Amino acid sequence: MREIASTWMRGGTSKCWVFERERLEVPGRSVDEVLLRLYGSPDPRQVDGVGGATSTTSKAVILAPSRRPDVDVDYTFAQVAVDEQRVDWGSNCGNCSSVVGLYAVRRGWVAPHGASTSVRVHNTNTGQLIVLQVPTPGGILDEDGSTRIPGVFFPGTAVRMWFVDPAGRTTGALLPTGRALDVLDGTSGPVPVTMIDAGAPVLVLAPASVGLDGRETPTEIDARPGVLAELEALRRQAAVRMGLAGDAARAERAVPKVALVAAPRPGEDADLVVRMLSMGRTHPALAITGSVAVTMAAGEPGTVVPRMPGHVLRLLTPAGVVETRTREIDGRPAVGVLRTARRLAEATLALPDAAPADARTAAVQDVRHDHEEVARR
Repeated sequence: MREIASTWMRGGTSKCWVFERERLEVPGRSVDEVLLRLYGSPDPRQVDGVGGATSTTSKAVILAPSRRPDVDVDYTFAQVAVDEQRVDWGSNCGNCSSVVGLYAVRRGWVAPHGASTSVRVHNTNTGQLIVLQVPTPGGILDEDGSTRIPGVFFPGTAVRMWFVDPAGRTTGALLPTGRALDVLDGTSGPVPVTMIDAGAPVLVLAPASVGLDGRETPTEIDARPGVLAELEALRRQAAVRMGLAGDAARAERAVPKVALVAAPRPGEDADLVVRMLSMGRTHPALAITGSVAVTMAAGEPGTVVPRMPGHVLRLLTPAGVVETRTREIDGRPAVGVLRTARRLAEATLALPDAAPADARTAAVQDVRHDHEEVARR
């Protein structure tokens, strides 16, 4: 049995375990194997691990002080699948990004200065520079914040996040196909879409294209298997068109994400109405990297997103309104969003010794058989 130190944190509307990179280096085992065993995957309940049995609570943040002269922290995000034996490294999580500044200041990697301390973070998944503004009144990290955001019942420490020059971080271009508007093959015919790479690769389409009006709750969308299946098929087509996969069958689960964007109705105090899907399910609020993509799409002519000039954009999500801002940092465009973060626990996770490969395979099969049996009942 090996012991691995970790910190459990909430970032925005997600929860993640935060690891220092060297602590996940276990002789004879890959980082993927270590994370899957710690989280208890593959198991729909993750009952023998620390995963939360949902995509928003089965996440890992892996950190190390950076050797780059203009960066404080190197940050890698891992999406640990719940009922599959896989870890996705293909994208970043904006919500989880918000914990990095708090951790770095508390750990002493960045010295607090002034009422607010800027922490410069390099996301290794995408090559994205993220500037986090962390409150440090009197030179002391504020961990007792009182700021509230949509989708989180309790307050937390306010963290302003700026995604600097976010276009093309995964595919090399803001519009990977070279067009603001493309057409994919839907169940009932052609579906107009925008494929954009900013913050994360995202497929954007109008809810009406798949028989929705965009105001459905996540539960209502997830209860429509036909809609989910069509969105997944469109997402896989987009992965190929965006150069993220050689064919649809090999598309990653985490990228591209899917955003359903509609114009507001009278009385809706927002600029756009957004529903977002990630890992095959509807997000309870909004993936922050997705909000960056929608913001950039709203500033580009010819996309499926209504054009929204200006520096502030209000996005109506299932949990409430999320506001994004645009400005320049170091002479480069940046998209900002306010999140809250909180440290939940310091923990030592127990990693069992590796089982033989045949035993691991048998265990996975047993878990899937049990899950299928329960579903049949």
